[in-house]
Amino acid sequence: MSDSLEESHDPWLLTPGPLTTSKTVKEAMLHDFGSRDERFISINHHVRTRLVEIIDGKDSHVCVPLQGSGTFVVEAMLSNFVPESGKVLILINGAYGVRMKTICDYHKRPVETLVWNEDQPVDPRLVASKLSEDASITHVAVVHCETTTGILNPIKDIAEVVKEAKRALLIDSMSAFGALEVSAKLIPFDALVASSNKCLEGSPGMGFCLADKSALLKTEGNADSLCFDLFEQWKGLEANGQWRFTPPTHCILAFHQALAEFDEEGGVQGRGGRYRANCDLLVKGMRELGFETLLPDNLQAPIIITFKMPSDSAFDFQTFYDGLSARGYVIYPGKLTVAESFRMGCIGRLNQQHMQGALDAVTEVMRQMGVDSGSPD
Repeated sequence: MSDSLEESHDPWLLTPGPLTTSKTVKEAMLHDFGSRDERFISINHHVRTRLVEIIDGKDSHVCVPLQGSGTFVVEAMLSNFVPESGKVLILINGAYGVRMKTICDYHKRPVETLVWNEDQPVDPRLVASKLSEDASITHVAVVHCETTTGILNPIKDIAEVVKEAKRALLIDSMSAFGALEVSAKLIPFDALVASSNKCLEGSPGMGFCLADKSALLKTEGNADSLCFDLFEQWKGLEANGQWRFTPPTHCILAFHQALAEFDEEGGVQGRGGRYRANCDLLVKGMRELGFETLLPDNLQAPIIITFKMPSDSAFDFQTFYDGLSARGYVIYPGKLTVAESFRMGCIGRLNQQHMQGALDAVTEVMRQMGVDSGSPD
């Protein structure tokens, strides 16, 4: 990575997204392309092709991009792939599983849920039992890495259970895609969604659905929204390479550059390896300062880490947040319902130098606040 601490005056984003991006990804947005320009159409084709290659889906899957944030394409996936006559079982162990249920309620799609505590992964055995009990369930939806806590769900085991029960799997891989391997040859799914601004390190503005082509063909007529109709979006792109409505041109230019940098880093293995090194250093350093992680190491994805709030009466989160921000590091508040917490991400254009800088900033702010330890006890 060429970016150093001195090369940018922007804050370092230790968040789940938007993320710190490279200078070259930012510079890619300094150009204006017409949406019908042959050069832009060629870039779209390359982006769609490369995303399918990442999941080993060249002969079986297609890519359907969509304007908007990640939630936009999650909504599109659920409202397209689950017909009004279907029923989706949503596996919930965090806020983004809850959001999927909310989406289905908006679109009046029949829903069943299985719910785990936020610090517990989905249990495939319970999924199998539920599918055995309820023959009306047609689809299962799961979050790959639940950003609420950073917990990794066992999607390969879940996929095997769903396939055995002859149901269809829908995956929200928003915070994991590009850093954790997903092969369509090993993990059968009807659709998987992610976005431009997470582990692929582009700018916000575009989501994408990687769909089994045969499953996508069956969604024709399911959409109850003009803009979220993935089948029509795919049909248009296949016909002339163009988006149905104005595409996020600058976002796509940045994403095209981000994909080139993803490949230069070694793809999923290289990107995921850097994030794992970031995660290990950050967790080790925070524990040395007394902080406690919500998750044990075996459940922690190298994406974002949830730390329990210190019990020291001198600790005030807003002061802590502001102190880190003043030193150039932006973190996130917690999203737990069961405990006070905060989160620190280790993805984006960051390396171990940035992680160490963040740890140094945490040490300084704690000293300034008069906090002796980050321990929650």
